[in-house]
Amino acid sequence: MELSEDAEEILEVLWTNSKRDGDLGSTLESIGQDRNDEAIKELIEYTLIKLSQNHVLLTSKGLSEAKTVIRRHRLAERLLVDVLEIEDVLVEDVACKFEHLIREGVEDNICILLGHPRVCPHGSPIPKGKCCLKRYDKASRIVVTLSQMESNQEGRIAYIHTKGSERLQKLMAMGITPGMQIHVIQRFLSYVFQIGHTQIAVDEEIAKEIFIIRTSS
Repeated sequence: MELSEDAEEILEVLWTNSKRDGDLGSTLESIGQDRNDEAIKELIEYTLIKLSQNHVLLTSKGLSEAKTVIRRHRLAERLLVDVLEIEDVLVEDVACKFEHLIREGVEDNICILLGHPRVCPHGSPIPKGKCCLKRYDKASRIVVTLSQMESNQEGRIAYIHTKGSERLQKLMAMGITPGMQIHVIQRFLSYVFQIGHTQIAVDEEIAKEIFIIRTSS
C-alpha cells in the first residue's frame, strides 16, 4: 500500500486527535477536509478510515497505519536533531518531508541506529516497532545510553529521558545537558564521566536515562 503524502498527513492528524480526544473522532471541518477530497477517498478506498455523517474515524487497519506514519515522523525528527543537527526551527518542516521517504524496514534501521529512542525531541512518545520489542541491535548504533558506553569512550549528550521534571532539573544543574561533550572514566560501582573540567558520578538507573551520540569507539 503506497499512500500519498496528503493521505499520510491526514492519518497523522487523526492519530494525534484520537490520543487527545479518545474515540470521539474528528470532523471533516476540524481537519480541513471535505468528503470529496482525493486524500479522503484514498483513505476510504484502503479502508483506513470510515465516515459517520461528518465524523472521521480510524479503522483498526487505519490505526495501525497511522501509528507507523507517526513513528516515522518522530524518528525522522530524532535523526535530524541528534545526528544531522538541524536547527529547531527547521526540524518540523524537514521531518514532514523526510518521513515520506522512509519506507517499511528503513525506520527500524534508523531506530536501531538511534538506540531505540522513546521520545521525539518535543517529548512525544515514539511508538515502538518490532526492533524495539525484540531489541534488535544488528546495526551499529549511533545513539546509546550512558550505561552502554565503555570506559574511555567519548560522546555528546543527545537527550535525556527521565522520570519527572525534578530529576531532569537536577541533572541539568549538574551540567548534564544536550550538546555537552562527555568522556567516560569508569563504569564499576557508579558511572563516572567528565564534562569539561567536572567529574560526575551517577548510578545505573540514571545512566540508562542519558542518551549519548558516540564520537569514539
